[in-house]
Amino acid sequence: MRTVGRRKEPEITFSASAELLAEGARFNDEIHRLPTGSRTFIRKGVYRFQNNAEANRHELDCLVEGMAAIALERP
Repeated sequence: MRTVGRRKEPEITFSASAELLAEGARFNDEIHRLPTGSRTFIRKGVYRFQNNAEANRHELDCLVEGMAAIALERP
């Protein structure tokens, strides 16, 4: 395994500090600001596939269509 960088993992404690709570809230806010945070690209319904490769292809096609729609919405 190769280690890149020197990020220090925070300690696991019984009670969270205010600083860690604020950091977690900021992280959560940033995740929800991502362009796809509130969207799913796979249409509703029941899908049956013959194998995993076909399911993966369908998932990838839905993802591509969704990302293209987002790109067209942006100025």
